[in-house]
Amino acid sequence: MDLLERLVTIFGENGYAAVFLALMLCGAGAPLPEDITLVAGGIITGLGYGSVHIMVGVAMVGVLLGDSTMFLLGRHYGARILRWRFVARLLTPARYARVQEKFERYGNRLMFFARFLPGMRTAVYITAGATHRVTFLRFFILDGFAALISVPIWVYLGYFGANNHEWLVTWIKRGQTSLWIALAVIVVVIGVIWWRKKRKSCC
Repeated sequence: MDLLERLVTIFGENGYAAVFLALMLCGAGAPLPEDITLVAGGIITGLGYGSVHIMVGVAMVGVLLGDSTMFLLGRHYGARILRWRFVARLLTPARYARVQEKFERYGNRLMFFARFLPGMRTAVYITAGATHRVTFLRFFILDGFAALISVPIWVYLGYFGANNHEWLVTWIKRGQTSLWIALAVIVVVIGVIWWRKKRKSCC
């Protein structure tokens, strides 16, 4: 939790701009966990350094801009981007081939689920852009929908746990599992709504 404490200190001193910049770096593949960064952003609002609702908005913009930058760089430079030093560390030719294989298996859904797979996001977004598998608009919608689930959960978790360190640590450890549960619930709800509408239209 040392990283979390350091981020809280930095964000508390520099506010929304520091959170935004950190999330942009997360999107670029920096070794900085996005979930911990979002929680730290929430914590400082819980401590009185800003509004949690504004922080959610700032975090959404930072996350989506960082992701979109990686997608558009891949789209513009294609496979040549694999020769870039910082990209080569994240996306080796072998990993690039594996991500392409996952696209073949799961289709564009992979871009949605990548947000819930730490360490996969940047590789998936660069590959999606480089291989021209999807338009930017579809990418943005899928990524945006996934971010609408994950970003508020992490930020509000930090906000509500700002003054209860033990509770916060427990839920950070459970966080990824909780995200998958929330995602499963949303998928089930959407499926039920779709099924009911289809049933009504058939009758």
